[in-house]
Amino acid sequence: MKSDIILIEAHRLDEADVRMPEGMPVVVIDSNADLDYPVVDTDQAQGARLATEHLLDLGHRTVWHLGGPEDSYAASRRLRSWRQTLTDRGCPVPPVLTGDWSAGSGYEAGRVLAADPEVTAVFAANDQMALGLLRALHERGRSVPGNVSVVGFDDMEEAAQFWPPLTTIRQFFPEVARRSVDALIEGIRTGEHHHQPVAVGTELVVRASTAPPADLEQLVRDPPAGNHAL
Repeated sequence: MKSDIILIEAHRLDEADVRMPEGMPVVVIDSNADLDYPVVDTDQAQGARLATEHLLDLGHRTVWHLGGPEDSYAASRRLRSWRQTLTDRGCPVPPVLTGDWSAGSGYEAGRVLAADPEVTAVFAANDQMALGLLRALHERGRSVPGNVSVVGFDDMEEAAQFWPPLTTIRQFFPEVARRSVDALIEGIRTGEHHHQPVAVGTELVVRASTAPPADLEQLVRDPPAGNHAL
């Protein structure tokens, strides 16, 4: 029996030119859960929440977001979770800058962020855009993490070699692949399709690109007279 595992990263499943094969077991990766097929994906919302909470817990007043393309399901889920986390914590929600997943687009957006002295923490929707952001901040003379903390998403192999090494969200792609194959085999074996979406968890990997905001660190080192150190 033939079968398919389909990866559809962009918002294309509602388009007229997208046709799923009939009478064939199908598993979809990285798309919405409103489908009549098993869906397996990274828990994008959990990852974005971990990234945003990490920066807020360090003491940053809010977190700016460098988002991915608007037609990307992964990017939209990360953006929604970032916004919801800020709202839940009672923090201001800054305007979103959008890139195309590339380091170049991260650099262009980073030039805007680097010019704003209010920006002290940025969650980039992937590591490549975070790389371009780091360059823009460096060129502007804003140190990372001294002036601005940066978190990426993916934990690509090179993320530990960025300067500074990048704090990021680790995705477990082999587990996504394993769960997808398991779902496909189960569909072939039973002839039934389990439609409950499967979300594979993420992990925050803390490296040297994040720290408390500079004013908070200064307050810890030099507390006002008569007050206890934080």
